[in-house]
Amino acid sequence: MKKIKNFRYRHLLLLFSLCAVILSALTGCTSAKADSRIQITFWHEMTGPAQVQLTKFVKEFNQSQHKYTVVPQFEGNYNEAVQKILNTHGTSASPAVFQSMDISTSQIYSSGYTTPVQKFITADNYDVSKISAVARAFYSKNGQQLSMPFNTSQPVLYYNATLLKKYGITPPPVDPSYSDITRVAQQLYERSGKKVKGLSVEIYGWLFEQFLANAGESLANNQDGHAGTPTAVNFTGTAATTTMKWIQENIKHGSFMNYGSGTSASANEMAGFLSGKLGMFLQSSADISQLTAGMKDQLGITYYPHPDGQKSNGVSIGGASLWISNDKSTTVQRGAWEFIKYLMKSQNQAAWQAATGYLALNKDSQNEPVLQKLYQKTPAAKIPSQQLARTTPNNTNSGIFMQGLIQERTITQTAMEQIYNGKNVTSALQDAEKQMNSYVQTTNKANK
Repeated sequence: MKKIKNFRYRHLLLLFSLCAVILSALTGCTSAKADSRIQITFWHEMTGPAQVQLTKFVKEFNQSQHKYTVVPQFEGNYNEAVQKILNTHGTSASPAVFQSMDISTSQIYSSGYTTPVQKFITADNYDVSKISAVARAFYSKNGQQLSMPFNTSQPVLYYNATLLKKYGITPPPVDPSYSDITRVAQQLYERSGKKVKGLSVEIYGWLFEQFLANAGESLANNQDGHAGTPTAVNFTGTAATTTMKWIQENIKHGSFMNYGSGTSASANEMAGFLSGKLGMFLQSSADISQLTAGMKDQLGITYYPHPDGQKSNGVSIGGASLWISNDKSTTVQRGAWEFIKYLMKSQNQAAWQAATGYLALNKDSQNEPVLQKLYQKTPAAKIPSQQLARTTPNNTNSGIFMQGLIQERTITQTAMEQIYNGKNVTSALQDAEKQMNSYVQTTNKANK
């Protein structure tokens, strides 16, 4: 009996060992298979809902094929990420594909650290006509696509349709002039017993740039840098002067609200709008998701306003694009491009807009069910996409191809703050222009 038990014990032990060997072999094969995938390190700066959706995209891409594994890494805010990208190039720590903000385009291009996505577009005969022409134009140079636009927004005007109806005010038209906005703002301010401000324009350099773009006026010479390196800026032209006077006059009147600049200004502006103390404000289309989630009243949206007596030229975009590092092997670069193509699919762009408020750049996305559902719930949500689609790209609405745009925004924001607080418009803009021109000249000398 004892011998039988020992035999059974040895038999079970042998069977267990055999299973362990087989399992180990299978695990090794799986591990080897996983390790054989080409790793694509992806640096991004997304937080909140955008980071959640981006992580989902990465997971889905990795599951959709067996050649590449994309590894996403959050690298802080836009400014922090740009410095990391420049400082790590040529090392094992650098990314294969990275996200970089719109105003860093000239800086990244001048570094010589990237492979233009045009190389892969040409090799694959990839149909870029499906991607927004305005968005593509921002990240191109001499007919070459440098990077692929990704998280893209446009500035729009938001208004509280319910509040306007309460006070018997006709909403602004879809394509409003400054006078159209003044009418609504002053009526709301007066009819509410001066309890509701009509409009706020945050002290934000991006909005200053957009006023010039929509008026068809270049901020920098050499056609905003698209025809050559800018040597001077123009802050004192008709568009800038007219716009700043318009805002200053209405702030003095009381119908426009000055929330200041920075993160607190944006937060206070949003809070004022959601609480019914502000009727309209100018801001990024990416705010739609936050507004639709926190607003009980009916949301209205129009195109960005333009000066009286002229047609809108169209505004530029904001956000960031995707670049491919040239310090990686051709195989890794190919994997980075495959991931970019995946993100630009119509269904993924539609999901991106629905989840984040950033605009779907693939034209076919507008027919996707997820966007149709969004538009059915919030009809005004389609306005930013319509504004983007109707704009014909030209040198004044395709971004400013110039280094030092962070400095430019700091300088123009200082001028805006002075103007909002009552300083002579012409004097404030002249001072800002002189300061920026000095910076441009110094930068150009250093780059020679």
